[in-house]
Amino acid sequence: MEWQQFITSDKMILPGKPIIKGTRISVELILELFGSGWTENQILEAYPNLSTDSIRAVFAYLKDCLQQELYFPITS
Repeated sequence: MEWQQFITSDKMILPGKPIIKGTRISVELILELFGSGWTENQILEAYPNLSTDSIRAVFAYLKDCLQQELYFPITS
């Protein structure tokens, strides 16, 4: 999955947060929706300008961020 085809950042949109290209829908929002129990179908119904591939790109982007150690350390 080439997430770069679907995810971008523009300092003029949501102060530079990663978003799905052609929308103002942030990666963060998609993750929040899944974290709240939404299904992929519910997200696609609520945001018809998204595609299955754009949602999958969110997770590919997140995976790359974690591989590059762009995360907050968890302490116990």
